Amino acid sequence: MKTVKINIIPSRPTFVDVEFSKELDFEAICIFVATGFFLDTDTYWKHKKVLKPAHIHTFENNQLIHSEPYFKWHYTPRNITFEQALDEFEDLFEQIVQEQTKDKKVILPLSGGLDSRTLAAALKDHPSVHTYSYAFKDGYPEHKIGCEIANFSNFSFQKFDVPKGYLWEDIDELADINQCYSEFTHPRQMAFIDTYKSMGTIFSLGHWGDVLFDSMNLPQLSIEEEVDILLEKIVKKGGLELANKIWSTWGLEEDFTTYFKNRIKRLLLGIEIENTNAKLRAFKSLYWAPRWTSVNLSIFEKEIPISLPYYDNRMCEFICSLPEEYLANRKLQIAYIQRAAPKLANITWHEQKPFNLNNYHLNKSPYNFPYRFTNKIFREIRKLIRRPHISRNWELQFLGRENDIELKKWLFESGLHELVDPSVTEKIYDSFKTVDAVNYSHPLSMLLTLALFNQKFNR
Repeated sequence: MKTVKINIIPSRPTFVDVEFSKELDFEAICIFVATGFFLDTDTYWKHKKVLKPAHIHTFENNQLIHSEPYFKWHYTPRNITFEQALDEFEDLFEQIVQEQTKDKKVILPLSGGLDSRTLAAALKDHPSVHTYSYAFKDGYPEHKIGCEIANFSNFSFQKFDVPKGYLWEDIDELADINQCYSEFTHPRQMAFIDTYKSMGTIFSLGHWGDVLFDSMNLPQLSIEEEVDILLEKIVKKGGLELANKIWSTWGLEEDFTTYFKNRIKRLLLGIEIENTNAKLRAFKSLYWAPRWTSVNLSIFEKEIPISLPYYDNRMCEFICSLPEEYLANRKLQIAYIQRAAPKLANITWHEQKPFNLNNYHLNKSPYNFPYRFTNKIFREIRKLIRRPHISRNWELQFLGRENDIELKKWLFESGLHELVDPSVTEKIYDSFKTVDAVNYSHPLSMLLTLALFNQKFNR
């Protein structure tokens, strides 16, 4: 008899066979198509499941016989001041970062947001930190923000230009790494996977800080309203349309939307939290983080170990004890950066550009009018000279003649028709090309993912 303890937010899935017959789980795949991640313990297969987070699982003769939770998400706010909460966060966060990175050469990916910036603040006295940022050709130069953060922190810095169409050379390896449990247009790090080994010995990653240390700022809602809010958050553009089409061609009972809403409702009812904002944060941490955010961490981890301060069990326990108002609008993270590394607070916050952490409250009319006006003129000029602004990963992978050739090979020549009715694939592809590329980019990416899955793992 042996036991397996799964973290509150696991960084990788642990698969287990629960029966012997190998049969596709069509309902689970439809949810995957709609959202881009598998829900709860679902996989492509009915016989294979993922072990639940925050549980101790007992096995006998390699068979799962019992699962017991050792932690349940809760909302038990303590009567403490914001300054006390900030002191506690500073001590805990820096302790975790120090434990994870001591005596190691740290690789810190920098974005224009707050999560990697908090790590830069915590690592300010570390003797070996190498940083980098991504940039899209013809896109917003996000790397400039990363470079500023690195310079003020005395970290070395490297800029990575994400090349157009890099996906096609790497797609087989990427499918092997993530087992087709995530679509392929998001992980930009795949384009530079061979570079990381020379940069350091451990990644320090800020994933999930933006969920733990923020609030949706919602009033108290009914369970039906909470379900609707979650659907708005997790369903991707065009995802429901594709899922409903596939559901229909597979001849499944009910209709997909009803099935999906009922599943979300059951999972929500299992979270013993009354406060709507805390409950939705718990839902996302239970079902979104492990099955979407964590999936592509495997790309980092293929070459070098990873560390995730915001995934630490102690951080999850800490969050449950804080008043919701302290988490709203990233207050704690902002206050921590302002205290620990004031110079970093003066650097542009990408989500509030051109404002920073000290003046982002001015990101409203009339204060932001000059930036918005200038930015609009710049984009219109680019349209006139036929150099569209690139801001989304799929634009680098799906647009243009060469990308189209590779895409059609996978959609129409790889055997996808064995899994998905060809009329569905043709409809989504034509809609992407002629109706609305933005709305149909996710469905197209999911069909590409299913094509890889069918060829590599469903034979």
